[in-house]
Amino acid sequence: MEIGIDSFVSEVTDPVSGTTYPPAERMRHFLAEVVAADRAGVDTFGVGEHHRENYLDSAPVVILAAAAALTTRIRLRSAVTVLSADDPVRVFEAFATLDLISGGRAEMVVGRGSFTEAFPLFGLDLADYDSLFEEKLDLLLQLQETAYPHWSGRHRASLTGQGVFPRPLQPRLPMWLGVGGTPASFVRAGLLGMPLMIAIIGGDPRRFRPLVDLYRRAGAEAGHPPEVLKVGVHCFGFVGDSDREAADDFWPGYEQAFTTIGRERGFPPPTRGGYDASLGAHGPFFIGSPQTVAAKIVDLSPALGGLDRFTMQMTNGIMAPERMLRSIELLGREVMPLVRAVTTPSG
Repeated sequence: MEIGIDSFVSEVTDPVSGTTYPPAERMRHFLAEVVAADRAGVDTFGVGEHHRENYLDSAPVVILAAAAALTTRIRLRSAVTVLSADDPVRVFEAFATLDLISGGRAEMVVGRGSFTEAFPLFGLDLADYDSLFEEKLDLLLQLQETAYPHWSGRHRASLTGQGVFPRPLQPRLPMWLGVGGTPASFVRAGLLGMPLMIAIIGGDPRRFRPLVDLYRRAGAEAGHPPEVLKVGVHCFGFVGDSDREAADDFWPGYEQAFTTIGRERGFPPPTRGGYDASLGAHGPFFIGSPQTVAAKIVDLSPALGGLDRFTMQMTNGIMAPERMLRSIELLGREVMPLVRAVTTPSG
């Protein structure tokens, strides 16, 4: 199983001084996080995409390219590319360029995103939410197969054999389909034979097993071999030297973020009691000591029929930079060996 980190590159406030780091300094801190993950042996690092105040990840490929120049082995990807609000040709060209810069380490996770600010920003109609994604995904997948596509759709000008360059270094640029809890999205991924990345932000992660089974069944019926039907999970996560330290470090930023989102979407702010409950054995948050986090990952894999990738959403808006770097080090040097001691076949 691969282990990775996801970040939304939000603004960060120092928990002691109360000072919010200027954007340029915050970006330097973020790139230090990717370098730390590379050195600690973490398999993959993903950058989200948001077009809203207090986030610095509106141009994730630019950030990933900077990270590629500073790292040597870690795989670099989106988390997720909001494909509905972008042009598939530009997306493919950008990630192919990233693949060349990184020496063949680029990937993307494509999805529709959980925020809608990009639609009015780029002149798109939110009523076309589903059709935009379906059509643009079709074109993106065609670009995997040919540099001279012939394609037509409703939302974009047709292509009649124009060249799309550069081509990536990898024979096929890895693309995962990011999904929430909609059964149709799981079926789509299976029918297309795309690896699946499930975003889990609440509830017992094991409840996704019927949807994972649906994905695998749809893929098998479409003729895709089991080895291409990969399953990944994305959850909130943070590692500390102890369970209490990790929980206390992550809580202030989590409370701040979900209080803000709650005001926007009409749900109540989080409580510390609810947060602590989510840290339990079957909770959605993988926050704790290396032993606790590793045990939860190990337990989740068979509950979902086997996982190929597990990524931790570690973004936190109230966090000392040194605490984040320590967490990344613990993930790579302590959590990953504990997980692999159990999940890697011997001999």
